[in-house]
Amino acid sequence: MPKDKTIPAPRENRTTAGVTFAARLTFENIVHRYHGKDTISDLSLTAEPGEVLCLLGPSGSGKTTLLRIAAGIEAQASGRVLLNNQVIAGPETFLPPEKRGIGLMFQDFALFPHMSILDNVCFGLTAMRRDEARAEALHALGRVGLTHYADKYPHILSGGEQQRVALARALAPRPAVLLMDEPFSGLDSRLKDSIRADTLAILREARATAIVVTHDAEEAMRMADRIALIQHGRLVQVGTSDDLYRRPANIFVASFFSEVNSFDAVVRNGRAETPLGTFAAGAIGEGRAVDVAIRLQGIRLEAEGGAVPARVVSRRFLGVVDHFTLAVQGCDEPVRARIRADIIPQGLRDVTLSVNERDTLVFEKAAISD
Repeated sequence: MPKDKTIPAPRENRTTAGVTFAARLTFENIVHRYHGKDTISDLSLTAEPGEVLCLLGPSGSGKTTLLRIAAGIEAQASGRVLLNNQVIAGPETFLPPEKRGIGLMFQDFALFPHMSILDNVCFGLTAMRRDEARAEALHALGRVGLTHYADKYPHILSGGEQQRVALARALAPRPAVLLMDEPFSGLDSRLKDSIRADTLAILREARATAIVVTHDAEEAMRMADRIALIQHGRLVQVGTSDDLYRRPANIFVASFFSEVNSFDAVVRNGRAETPLGTFAAGAIGEGRAVDVAIRLQGIRLEAEGGAVPARVVSRRFLGVVDHFTLAVQGCDEPVRARIRADIIPQGLRDVTLSVNERDTLVFEKAAISD
């Protein structure tokens, strides 16, 4: 699909979204297996009524599988899915997708090319009379500013417009929960922010509970009331973007939300020693092995006067900042830093660095497991 190159429809051209009755969706001790291997391991999570919950994690972490289990497209090996405390999938219950009151918006939008835009949006309104379904579909298209395309076909739409039609189709039945799988991945990066903002506004107006899958931490932070970070099918941490950025549970969480330099260290006298300095280890016990994460923006470079000498290996201008790669004695890997552009004179090779301890995180090393 071509990247979107159109401007989203202005908000004043859109109707207000119809209100749904938001539901609580609960995953309870979900296990899913594929070819005998766990893809989701004992995962419990609740999306509260009316909230936008982002499932965040790298590719293959189990995010989309969890979404498909909620929609009824996949069945879990064990555990339960509950909607407003009623079991919709469990050992003795399995409601089919059409009876769950859950909407699903696919990553590729899945519009039918032989059907008009209006008929695409009508597709899930089979319980209504045709005239009622058309009226509801037109209202849904009005929410996303595309009523004027009702009689057209998907092939004439840009990627962003197709995304909005898919959103209208998902919202038309007024689902209690809306599931969205990487909904912005096919859009032009220049327009992604505005289309995402419009989508979020429509979700707020509709008041549906929404679960959004993404692998982009910034996207999750822009959209979510809460974020659930998943790794290898396990829930690593759930909370607000502020929680996960400022109080990450481990180095995986820290590195997912910002670029970091990481070091192995051991706690001595309450501090962890690295080639860039020693840092407070908090309540971690004496002699414990730790991971030290230093955010790139926490490194300050100066021509002289810093705590640690370094040599510039490479420098890239990124607009607001310069990205430095540095060689530091005692470091097996190059040290990276983001410095406000033009602070360091061009051509300077030998510099000194210091670390802002507020941008340093120390974690006890996790036990190695299978």
